[in-house]
Amino acid sequence: MTRRVVVTGMGAVTTLGLDVESTWRGLVEGRSGVGPITRFDPGELDTTFAGEVKGFEVERFLDRKEARRMDRFTHFALAGARQALEQSGLEISPERAPRIGAIVGTGLGGIETLSQQFEVMHERGVGRLSPFLSTMMLANMAAGQMGIVFGCQGPSYGSISACASGAHAIGESFEIIRRGAADAMLAGGGEAPICPIGLGNFAAMRALSTRNDCPERASRPFDAGRDGFVIAEGGGCLVLEERDHARARGAPILAEVIGYGATADAHHVSSPPESGEGAARALRLAIEQAGVAPDEVGYLNAHATSTGLGDIAETNAIKSVFGQHAPRLPISSTKSMTGHLLGAAGIVESVVTILAMQRGCLPPTINLERPDPACDLDYVPNRARPAAVEVAVNNSFGFGGQNACVVLRRGG
Repeated sequence: MTRRVVVTGMGAVTTLGLDVESTWRGLVEGRSGVGPITRFDPGELDTTFAGEVKGFEVERFLDRKEARRMDRFTHFALAGARQALEQSGLEISPERAPRIGAIVGTGLGGIETLSQQFEVMHERGVGRLSPFLSTMMLANMAAGQMGIVFGCQGPSYGSISACASGAHAIGESFEIIRRGAADAMLAGGGEAPICPIGLGNFAAMRALSTRNDCPERASRPFDAGRDGFVIAEGGGCLVLEERDHARARGAPILAEVIGYGATADAHHVSSPPESGEGAARALRLAIEQAGVAPDEVGYLNAHATSTGLGDIAETNAIKSVFGQHAPRLPISSTKSMTGHLLGAAGIVESVVTILAMQRGCLPPTINLERPDPACDLDYVPNRARPAAVEVAVNNSFGFGGQNACVVLRRGG
């Protein structure tokens, strides 16, 4: 018998707030969390703004000494995990620990630490590098630290697929529980790319918006005036559990994961095919595994990053999969408010998707003032919308042409 997988806890740290509730409030109010960069002087860059997390104090979530030995991306993932575990009430006891694992998605991993240590090496010599460099910068270390901090002894690794990493973390955690290899998983994500090389590499690709005069309006998915994505930091976590395991301990069931699809475009390192063919295959696989008809999907949280080709490709993928239902399907890109959390995006946006079903409210796509004629679906423009949704989808697509889609059903 196939084991069913439910969500029993959620956590988030974003540009809009340091927890799930404050993030949600910002989203339904249609607020942008984007602003001028304060973490370093961006004067040499064409883009001088980003989505920074404000007021984050790692000591609220971790021991100060241990936190100094972790990169900021790990801080965000662990903060999300602590929140999610508190909501879930899941006790990771010595008896349960071997059946509880952690998969954490990230795109750039400990790039801030690596960048700082390059400066140390050039200014003071290779002998002055930190002994913690490797254990801070490695992309798998958020998952490793999650196991150490919370005691997870089950399957544990990093999910590294650029901006699809978080959704892959959810999907692979789902499959691990389904096949009986674990009873619960922490599916997390963390990203901390706001450092010179973190922004500089995307700026060199001409991938970032340069709307420096009005940063809060820079992320504008599906809008004809979009000029690139807005990079952001943050993280989050979902506690996934086998349904009977969750019920036996009286855990809150927030949602059920019912489908997962993962594909590759095999097309280009940074641009999808305009048809969205690879994304469409991932969507179909997820919906087929979920056992629902396309017209049963009531909301789709889009990957839509505010790039010229990407938003068109995703629109075309949605049309291909949903057919006549596509014009009636409410879609929103919450990156218009949070910015793009890269490898953590799929986690935070799945949290948002679950809240949309729970609260009966669809967050908007803000800054959608002049729709691109090639993007002609219902993107819930500018204002939140009440809606009763039983089944929803989260899309995540990454550089390298890697696609992941997750289908969720409202819990009860």
